[in-house]
Amino acid sequence: MGSTVLSLRIDSELLDRLKSHAAKRGMSVQDYVVRTLIREDFDARFKTAVEETEKFYGASDGPRDDQVRPSAGIA
Repeated sequence: MGSTVLSLRIDSELLDRLKSHAAKRGMSVQDYVVRTLIREDFDARFKTAVEETEKFYGASDGPRDDQVRPSAGIA
């Protein structure tokens, strides 16, 4: 997978917060932002996959003791 440059204009207060979050994790701001975007993208794709699975198998009418919904714990 290749990489591409993306330039952003952001508020200085937001940049300060990003620097603080990155520093707490021992990361550069760039790495922190990229990892945050990757995590957000994964979460969105995972939620979509769970919803598609529920559509395929059909949503249950009520909770059963012997079954766990695929979306359990997903906000």
